[in-house]
Amino acid sequence: MKSEQIEEILEPGSERQRNNREERVRKQFWSTLRKAANVLPMAEEVTAAYFCALDKETPTKVRGTLLAALAYFVLPLDVLPDFILGLGFTDDLAVIMAAIGAVRSNITDAHRLAARKALSDDSDEI
Repeated sequence: MKSEQIEEILEPGSERQRNNREERVRKQFWSTLRKAANVLPMAEEVTAAYFCALDKETPTKVRGTLLAALAYFVLPLDVLPDFILGLGFTDDLAVIMAAIGAVRSNITDAHRLAARKALSDDSDEI
């Protein structure tokens, strides 16, 4: 995936677009994460990004960038459809890692702790 494509995907968008993305991400994140768990080496970091994106204290532009990347992650049909075993989540991972790289300083220890808790064996999230 070309960097121009990733930059286009990561545009924070308008308030309406952010709200639509947030709704989609809230509905589909956990089921998509379960499907990707075997091929997604950075599940904790992706989950921390999820909590950062939903945190109202996170700056709007950062939330928008993360929501754009996470919305791309939860869409079943993208550049490489997710159902293609072994390859389907590689483009999603590229987009998410680019987003995380751009906003890493906004993902706090609290977001990472929430991610660890959500991914722990005794969590009902996954």
